[in-house]
Amino acid sequence: MSLQRRLMLYLLICAPLVWALAAWVSVDRSRHEVNELYDTELIRLARQIQATLLPSLPSNGGADAAPLPPTVPADSGEGDVRDMAVAVWDREGHLLITDREGESLPYRANAVGFVDDTVGGRSWRIYYLQSTSGERLVAVGQGAYERDEVVFALVASQIVPWLLVLPLLLLAMAWSVRRALNPIHALTGDLLAREGSDLKPVGDAHAPTELRPLLGAMNSLFQRIDSLIARERRFTADAAHELRTPLAVLRAQWDVVKRSRSEDERLRAQSQMDAGLTRMDRLVTQMLALSRAETATAELLDTEIAWTPVVEQVMGDCLDLADRRGIELACEWPAGEASALPLIGNTHLLTVPLRNLVDNAARYAPPGSTVVLRMGPTQIEVENPGGPLSPEQLAGLGQRFHRPAGQEEGGSGLGVSIAQRIATLHGLEIVYDAGKGHAVRAVVRFPQITAT
Repeated sequence: MSLQRRLMLYLLICAPLVWALAAWVSVDRSRHEVNELYDTELIRLARQIQATLLPSLPSNGGADAAPLPPTVPADSGEGDVRDMAVAVWDREGHLLITDREGESLPYRANAVGFVDDTVGGRSWRIYYLQSTSGERLVAVGQGAYERDEVVFALVASQIVPWLLVLPLLLLAMAWSVRRALNPIHALTGDLLAREGSDLKPVGDAHAPTELRPLLGAMNSLFQRIDSLIARERRFTADAAHELRTPLAVLRAQWDVVKRSRSEDERLRAQSQMDAGLTRMDRLVTQMLALSRAETATAELLDTEIAWTPVVEQVMGDCLDLADRRGIELACEWPAGEASALPLIGNTHLLTVPLRNLVDNAARYAPPGSTVVLRMGPTQIEVENPGGPLSPEQLAGLGQRFHRPAGQEEGGSGLGVSIAQRIATLHGLEIVYDAGKGHAVRAVVRFPQITAT
């Protein structure tokens, strides 16, 4: 169901309910005002009878009640006294004065004030007034139907005009709802007219206040999608650029294998081809790791990191390289009961930057040296005794596919970039500085504790 139809349905349901409530309140208030008016008239009439007629009555009641003189001419217009009654009794309950309807009023010896009663099968409201001496009792009554007729006439005079203009009101509500939803229709048309690649923000300068949070969320979503597409394009371009060269080399080495004339020449070509395949495998693996790191979100960071299994896996993964190059791997933990860097994150992702840092240190350290991994309470250090790096080399660390000239070990130049991306995702940073002696140290820490 559309929002417009839903609003119209709510209005069509709520409007009659509100009208019914208003009509009930109107009937209640009108009845209160009419009762107050007629009750005042009954009290006044009873007091007039007590003041004017009672002094002229004999001290003892007669056998027949004296009728009241007619007060309404035959041509009374809209007046009708059939719903009015007057009666006067003495102490013993003898009827002294009455009108045409007064004989039917009930005698109540001790009654004072208003009493609602049924007279002749109809509801009446009767006012009883005792004389000062207690010898006379005056009763003035009025049929409730007369009052209800006035109440309903007053309410009908208000409700009928509203019912007559109801169709116009419904048309006005429908027009108002459609007019109020025009910004949504305009936004829908704008989005439908866009190309799939058009992710520019939607303008909200003239948008209603209620739509601005929605437009802000949409623009934020467009920005995230644009950033994701940009990363995918950059990754695709980088992959196409970096895979072109190793594929060409492998093709050339394969041609050499096919055209080799001697066994030694074929074995050398196969060895070079195996090394090329190894480099290709490492490049693809690191590019996939980089893609996963760039598309990871903070929602994955929900585990308190236990560093012991992470360090064991990192050391195990780098052990073959360290043995091949004659490098010793060492790990130092915080002294006493202090724990290593407390962190909430993703254990699998954090294994990648730590392994890359230890792998790079073992790959470029001098043979026979020791690479130290220090797990501190506020930071993690990887120290490589390979000698200090120049400012240009430090500046190039972290750039994709950047490898300094003269490197003997194979690589793709993605390891440091992947490590930095995962560290940033966890709120960390990786800085490089000079360690003790001629060592190079990579430090993983929180940015806010950087010395100023």
